[in-house]
Parts: sequence; structure tokens; C-alpha cells
Amino acid sequence: MSVLPEGLEHGGRLNQAARQWGIPRSDWLDLSTGISPHGYPVPSIPEAVWQRLPEDDDGLDAVARDWLGLPAGAGCLPVAGSQAALQTLPALRLPCRVGVVAPAYAEHARAWQQGGHEVVLLTVDEVEKALTGLNVLVCVNPNNPTGALLPAATLRRWHQQLATSGGWLVVDEAFLDASMGETLATDAHLTGLVVLRSLGKFFGLAGLRAGLVIAEPALCHALQQALGPWAMSHPARYVMAQAIQDQAWQQQQRQRLREDRKRLDGLLNDAGLFPRGDSHLFAWCPGDQSQVHFEALARQGVLVRYFAEPQALRFGLAGSEAQWDRLRSALSALA
Repeated sequence: MSVLPEGLEHGGRLNQAARQWGIPRSDWLDLSTGISPHGYPVPSIPEAVWQRLPEDDDGLDAVARDWLGLPAGAGCLPVAGSQAALQTLPALRLPCRVGVVAPAYAEHARAWQQGGHEVVLLTVDEVEKALTGLNVLVCVNPNNPTGALLPAATLRRWHQQLATSGGWLVVDEAFLDASMGETLATDAHLTGLVVLRSLGKFFGLAGLRAGLVIAEPALCHALQQALGPWAMSHPARYVMAQAIQDQAWQQQQRQRLREDRKRLDGLLNDAGLFPRGDSHLFAWCPGDQSQVHFEALARQGVLVRYFAEPQALRFGLAGSEAQWDRLRSALSALA
């Protein structure tokens, strides 16, 4: 049986998995995404929010600035998920040379390629030497899919070098809230630094399609013009404002995710899969038996992400005791 195709496909493709493996959708344990299984408890949405178009001066900007501790000179643009922003950013530059720190979320490279830019995939160790020949560098921090976290000092050094010649550093921080990493959003008043944030992962609200772009005001304005009016729905803006103001829930979520990641690591180590990565939302397990293990888990109705180059599996978090027990049983069968 062939594996689920990798590349530009994403986790959570349960319908495809059900067809391929002949297991009903309802019988799967889906650990293929990096989305928290503990979602923010969405409050009741007032009827007026559904009836009226969203307005940019609804206070979300101030709430987001306070949440991230942004300096006065930084722009802050709510968007319909960071995906909308990364697909639109390439249109704001003339064709140029773009480096993507790889492996990485594949949509970044595709968006710049489709925008007519030359894209070069680089390992972390190759970035320093390549910077002088780049106009844009894209970095996912923590990395998706490996979970590796780069020091903020390294990213700041890269940004400074790029900015001297009019270049950009684009930092995708979709998983940063569920890690011990330092955000670069507090530096985003500086020319040439673009930071993408998402509510989908840490808050468990992927279906909301809500995110932020933090950059200099002129770039945020250009991006807003490219996206057009009402690019983010009124209900999404309302829920985002509630979620990012709820500091008590966020603190509880961080502790819960740290504990879940430790629990996941224990199960994976017992199975000989040796988890890596600094994200509390998923574990990265490289190994030359990854495809075999992927198929063995899929036959048991456990869906994880398989990566062919380099060979690895990525495991998300279980969301209940029954799911943890099922994962433990499935991993025991691998041994």
C-alpha cells in the first residue's frame, strides 16, 4: 500500500486516509497536525457580529499590540490566517532571490515561486554564506516540521544583514506560543522584518482562520491593500480579541502542552522513535524505518505525518485518556 503523498499536502486529511486505508473516518486517531487538541473555549458570539461587516477600528489592533508588547512604530495587521499573508507577500516585491530555511512548511517556497521569484532551499548552516546573495529569507521558528528553535539573536543578525541592502527577513512564528522561544515581533518596527503569527496552533482554532502580520506600517498597509476589504471575518476578529486577552487560559494552556509533550516523548522513546524538537505541540522522529512505521500505524487507524526527505514522522498530541491509551497500544505494536 502506498503512503499518503507528502509535499504540499497537509495534516488532517482524514477523508483521504479513510479512502486509502479502508477505515471509516470516525475510527481514526488523527495525530497528523500540529494543532492543539485543547482548543480555546469560544464564547457565544453576539448576533450583531454576524450581521455587520467587520471594521478595522474595532479595537483588535490595540488588543493585539498589548498581547505582543509591540512598539509604537510597528504595524499590526489582522489577517485570515498566516496562510493568506504568506501567499500575498511575494506580490509586494519585484522578482528576486528568496532563501527558505529548510525543511520548512512547503507553502512558503511555493508562494514565492508562483510569484515569479527564484527560490533557494537552505539548511541552517548554509544561511550565513548565502545571505549576501539573497533579497528575502524565510524562516519558520520553531521549524515546521522539525520543531527546531533558532535563537532570536541569530535571526536578528540575519535581519540586519538583509536590511542593509533592502532585503526582508520573514519569520513565521505559527508555533512559537507553544515553545520557549522569543518572538521577533517586538523588533518589527524595523525596516525589512516581517513576523507572522497564527491562532490556529496554540489556541487550537485552526478553523477560525485568524492571524497577524507584524511589520513596518507601510508594508502592513501595502499588504492590506493587496488583500482587499473585509479580508478577515467579523466573527474571527471577535473571537481573536477574546482569546488573546485571556491570559489565564493561555498560562494554563502552556503548562498543559508542556506536560502533554513530555508524555508523548515518553511513549515515543519507549517505542524506540527518539523524538526531537522544541515545540510542545508535536514531536519529530527521524529514522530510516519511518515509512514502515507510518504504514503500520495507519493500518491501526492512527494517522501521523510522514516525510520522505529526510525520512521522518511527526506526531501531534492526543487529546484524551482514551486517545493516549490508543496511541500507546499502537506504538507497542511497532516494537
